[in-house]
Amino acid sequence: MHLQGKTALITGASRGIGRAIALEFAHQQCDRIILVARNAALLNEVAATVEALGSRAIVLPLDLTQAIAVNVAVAHAWRNHGPIDLLINCAGISHQVPFLQSRLPHVQSEISTNLVGLYTMTRLVARRMAAYRRGHIVNVSSLMGKVAAPTMATYSATKFAILGFSQALRGELAPHNIQVTTLLPSLTDTDMVRDFHWFRFVQPITPEQVAKALVKGLRSDTAEILVGWQTHLAVLGNRLAPNLLARVVQWTSPSFRSNLVRLKKTF
Repeated sequence: MHLQGKTALITGASRGIGRAIALEFAHQQCDRIILVARNAALLNEVAATVEALGSRAIVLPLDLTQAIAVNVAVAHAWRNHGPIDLLINCAGISHQVPFLQSRLPHVQSEISTNLVGLYTMTRLVARRMAAYRRGHIVNVSSLMGKVAAPTMATYSATKFAILGFSQALRGELAPHNIQVTTLLPSLTDTDMVRDFHWFRFVQPITPEQVAKALVKGLRSDTAEILVGWQTHLAVLGNRLAPNLLARVVQWTSPSFRSNLVRLKKTF
């Protein structure tokens, strides 16, 4: 899929990967880019940059967990700026905490945004794409959707779920001429994760690398776009030696180091 002259809707567009995708799409001469996130001020900053690059930007400040508001906004956007050729579901949140210390409100917020919000937006846009018999949906998962990470149990669960959701949609929507792609970046250096305790030896990639990989993957019609050598290596390791990979992930995890510290303090 080539982006020139297309209309794209990007959730989570105010920062991080979503912002980088919006700017890369503008570089690729995407005609209209509909920017969705909760922070209107940040969205307006992204919109100004998008328009300086030559694309038209439409700002939609939305909380994806508010289904009625999302329904109304998508209907208006489709009527005024559509049809939407490409939906990028990038919005997501994450809380890093050992499972035994986790709190239900954090778990609920991750599920609400990462899954229910994604479902709400996808359902509204996919129904309209089906009526037009064309469209492309990209769901942003993660390396943690292939290899679960200690201290990130709920986040990993939502990213695994996105893979299953995308796989099911791929079969269901194909008769309507709608493609479904999953984007799987490794740890990406965004403000969402900068305060996290990173896994040992992990080398973060940039949001711009993710955005460029997405554009390349869209051109080749790839069902799953793996971003970063660490993602490719982990996926291969999980396929060939899952038990070994599980031990490596455990050894490099922040929870392993903290347990080691506690053990040393005991003696």
